[in-house]
Amino acid sequence: MKLVGVELRRIAMPLVAPFRTSFATMTTREILLVRVETEDHEGYGECVTMADPLYSSEYTAGAADVLRSYLVPALAAPPDLDPWAVAPALAAFKGHRMAKAALETAVLDAWLRSHDLSMGQWLGATADRVPAGVSVGIMDSIPALLDAVDGYLSEGYLRIKLKIEPGWDVAPVRAVRERFGDDVLLQVDANTAYTLADAAQLARLDPYGLLLIEQPLDEEDIRGHAELARQVRTPICLDESIVSARSAADAIAMGACSVVNIKPGRVGGYLEARRIHDVCAANGVPVWCGGMLETGLGRAANVALAALPGFTLPGDTSASDRYYRTDITEPFVLRDGHLDVPRGPGLGISPVPGQLAEVTASTEWIGR
Repeated sequence: MKLVGVELRRIAMPLVAPFRTSFATMTTREILLVRVETEDHEGYGECVTMADPLYSSEYTAGAADVLRSYLVPALAAPPDLDPWAVAPALAAFKGHRMAKAALETAVLDAWLRSHDLSMGQWLGATADRVPAGVSVGIMDSIPALLDAVDGYLSEGYLRIKLKIEPGWDVAPVRAVRERFGDDVLLQVDANTAYTLADAAQLARLDPYGLLLIEQPLDEEDIRGHAELARQVRTPICLDESIVSARSAADAIAMGACSVVNIKPGRVGGYLEARRIHDVCAANGVPVWCGGMLETGLGRAANVALAALPGFTLPGDTSASDRYYRTDITEPFVLRDGHLDVPRGPGLGISPVPGQLAEVTASTEWIGR
């Protein structure tokens, strides 16, 4: 492919309800979309950065700047462009995995469309639909939480994930178990809110039969996670700590986790995400696909990834209306607790022009 240019588009998507985690409360999701234009096709990538550097050191304005100043100019250097050329072209620039992932995904989308291949087909998907879980934010009260969980179970979600933090952990888990029973697939996500000194408190979650505790400690504390795994019975899952196939292999070897959450944006793109899947599969470690409140574009790619054989746990691949009243693409709809894997070329889905324009805050064109 021959690169013509890249469009950076900032959009603002109002959430159907505030979403609170241990590090922030969001009412609007600000998103950077990357559109790559080649001589024959275009492709989209969604940057999963937040507006502020709270979940990650990356943030949306910074991602736009590094794309504009460094990554897009570097991508223009190779005479021929394909998905495998992106990482080498950008390798000189340290970090910025989320920005790199958005650019690589846009190139991948365009390349797949040029070869009439779907993303699931190219990645190696073995399913035509994937089980959907839902992430439930920290609530103002236990009754509000129970009402929210009741609603999601009624909609057909197959797994519930509760966000937790110190002071909001055992009580909400106990309440959900008492109300909905032991058969509900239930897990918790701490987003690094605890330290190893909280091991006894986290062990109080053991009686409730959770699938896993996700990222309880700081992202750099691999040894702490390994020690925590020896002190609690609930499986430890790593999220923020896993930034590459190498880091996944190291964490598994150290006993720091027995489950891995793969977020393609966090690890630099879908090529690296597939490598992590392969490393985990080789070590008998189950994986699932995390979410970053994506639009239909990012959701389409995640659903395709989640159809790989190693993804044996339901992911955060919820329907579009979990977060947005109106998506920028045709909405993903929950059917019998599952989402369909798109079958069309590339991502298999494209923005609806009017809906995209309605939420657009700015656009910028970077020609080759």
